[in-house]
Amino acid sequence: MVNVHVYITLKEGVLDPQGKAVEHSLTALGYEGVEEVNVGKWIQLKVEDGEGLDARITAMCEQLLANPVIENYSYKVEREATV
Repeated sequence: MVNVHVYITLKEGVLDPQGKAVEHSLTALGYEGVEEVNVGKWIQLKVEDGEGLDARITAMCEQLLANPVIENYSYKVEREATV
């Protein structure tokens, strides 16, 4: 088994109302100098390792985890160190 970390963000030009709300809240709380906030998703999966792992992860992202029309995704596979 491997750990897979999937990072999902909105594509450039897509409005991020949640990010804007966080930005305004930070300003209201007195945190100055915050010019832009983007909110995304992080998903952690434990997946069986093996041939075609990248293709399986890509399929999961494109079919369910992300909306490829408005979101970008990337992922990182963590394999446990063997001694």
